[in-house]
Amino acid sequence: MTIDNEIYDRLGGTWWDEDNPLNVLHGSFTPGRLAYFREVLERTGRDPAGLRALDIGCGGGFLAEEFARLGCQVVGVDPSRVSIATARRHATSSGLKIEYIVASGECLPLESAFFDLAYCCDVLEHVADVELVIRESARVLKPGGLYLFDTINHTATSQIFAISLLQKWRLTRVIDTDLHNWDMFITPSELGAHLRRHRLSLDEVVGLGPRASLARLLRYYVQQRRGRITFGELSRRMNVGQVDRTDISYMGYATKANVTDTDRGTATDISTATATDTTSAPTSPASS
Repeated sequence: MTIDNEIYDRLGGTWWDEDNPLNVLHGSFTPGRLAYFREVLERTGRDPAGLRALDIGCGGGFLAEEFARLGCQVVGVDPSRVSIATARRHATSSGLKIEYIVASGECLPLESAFFDLAYCCDVLEHVADVELVIRESARVLKPGGLYLFDTINHTATSQIFAISLLQKWRLTRVIDTDLHNWDMFITPSELGAHLRRHRLSLDEVVGLGPRASLARLLRYYVQQRRGRITFGELSRRMNVGQVDRTDISYMGYATKANVTDTDRGTATDISTATATDTTSAPTSPASS
């Protein structure tokens, strides 16, 4: 099965519109992920104010804006020019300074050992080369930097929920296209092996999923398919966040190993970390 990553260009102009299927990733996914990531920052003794943060696969900027509000200096990258343009417009209208670049996670046009943290959410299950994305993520992180992530587990349960329920069954599927391929889902042990090969130590894995009951979820999906609620409202009713089970989706964090000072890099300002994107105007507020 070939997944439809072109949807992020077709629908990427309206990420923030609650009637856009992509807005499902915002209503409760954004606060659910952010609550856990903030707890990780607090637990590891990191004040987000002033941290250099990289959003890999930023889409329309949902999480980038939240990290910017926490005080981070955020750079967001995404291969979809349409999505990047949307993210730039929304950040400007929200008064947020975020640097956005058209680029893929497999080839980050960014300085090595520059960022204090990088996060990659709803991305790893979409890329052709997970190993390369992890390698690039590790490269741009400072020694001791944090790598935050979430992805979909490769289990029979995830096949039923993410493929059959959300993608195949007519009454409950979120959108009429193939967003996911079960063969591209990643187990925590597989992800851990990728991380270790690039000096990233997997510190924790926790469950990420809907906290509404299965019966309620089925009812909400049917209501959305019949046009009774928006995609944004569907997401809020799903009440996605940290859960006890990891057999559908999971999130977690890893830490980059400390190395010698010669590998640390010398940049002093976030604008020096980004390569100029000469083909994707307008310029983002962080680079003006």
